[in-house]
Amino acid sequence: MSAGVCDLTLDPKSFRTIADLAYRESGLTLVEEKASMIQSRLRPRLRILGLRDFAQYSAFVGSDAGTDERKQLISALTTNVTHFFRENHHFKTLEKVIDARLPELRAGKRMRIWSAGCSNGQEAYSAAMTLLERCPKAAEYDLRILATDIDPQVVSFARRGSYAARLMDGVSETLRKTYFDRDTGGQEPLFTAKPELKNLIHFNELNLLAPWPMRGSFDVIFCRNVVIYFDLATQTGLWPRFLKALRPDGHLFLGHSERIAAPESLGFCTDGPTSYRPLTS
Repeated sequence: MSAGVCDLTLDPKSFRTIADLAYRESGLTLVEEKASMIQSRLRPRLRILGLRDFAQYSAFVGSDAGTDERKQLISALTTNVTHFFRENHHFKTLEKVIDARLPELRAGKRMRIWSAGCSNGQEAYSAAMTLLERCPKAAEYDLRILATDIDPQVVSFARRGSYAARLMDGVSETLRKTYFDRDTGGQEPLFTAKPELKNLIHFNELNLLAPWPMRGSFDVIFCRNVVIYFDLATQTGLWPRFLKALRPDGHLFLGHSERIAAPESLGFCTDGPTSYRPLTS
């Protein structure tokens, strides 16, 4: 690879190559109107790799040697913006689900929650806090949260569970004191999830378009602000997979701007804002 960088303009041919690759790898739909944004987000990758232009980059990322770089590509092009208890009405529904499941849990049955597209982990930790608030003995039951994301960097961040004070919006002072350790040694206070919170969550890397290794069904699936990156065909292919992964009385939560088109035709019924349940429930 050349050490000199001479042209960091995203040419149309390279854009098409990168867009096709992103779609094949992750279902991510890139439009030409976003070319300047894509260019700015990928320029640092060219500099790190010592590539002269986007033609070299598109050739490399699509080659056998570019396997790891494809992960960096997807990471650069997706926006990991979230916060604790975002769209709080979903967590209010989760509280009701937990209350309804308590007799089953006490009888030794399982409960599973999936944060699909967990980003930096705030969603999964919000679910864990909700569980512990409704069921303080959660650790004694067969109750777990799976949190997955295609981006290994955000999965690693989420697994650490440490958040600067500016990222703690939505977490009340009571919940902060109960479930986080506060470190004031740096320039900004740092809040790290306590073991009782972390132990409820298993973080893992997962591409939603690839085969899912999970075999059991989920009581609740959060897939919020993920499918907005997908075209209609990719979304339509995902809904039956989520339906199959849900308990007959389970819940699927989407982001505020996401909808299942004609949900009844896909086996779902609406159950509140951006909330869906299997028709059999």
